[in-house]
Amino acid sequence: MQIEPYNADQLDAVVRLSLRTWTPVFDSIQNVIDPDVYRELYPDDWQLSQPAAVEAVCAAEDTHVWIALDTGSITGFVAVKLDTETRMGEIYMVAVDPDFQGRGIGSVLTQFALDWMNEVGMSVAMVETGGDPGHASARHTYEKLGFGLLPIARYFKKL
Repeated sequence: MQIEPYNADQLDAVVRLSLRTWTPVFDSIQNVIDPDVYRELYPDDWQLSQPAAVEAVCAAEDTHVWIALDTGSITGFVAVKLDTETRMGEIYMVAVDPDFQGRGIGSVLTQFALDWMNEVGMSVAMVETGGDPGHASARHTYEKLGFGLLPIARYFKKL
């Protein structure tokens, strides 16, 4: 596996990968949140809105994106945002193709991002993920790499 900078020609592959990766995550979210709230958050189905979110992240000038390649295929990606004033880097988005999960690619991408943040002068790294079952493997990866949890309660109510 190798990691290289993302380029715009890879957008379709990254979007397809993210939709495949996050299907079980969104299924999990749907199972743990109030159905009315879920419909408000994703009124047109998350699979219709998520491509635009990934496209925006990949195109943002303030975001750095890398892809993981295995035998020429994109197996994952990571997106990082930096706040140079606070010297905090954020792993903003990370995904590993379901066919390649369980091989350490998420850990390698996350560690790559951490090393890069350190090289460019960040002193703190942050990543945000869900507490639902669909995000369990992400939490495991971050904890394995030394991230500490800041418990935050976020409540939703349909109005």
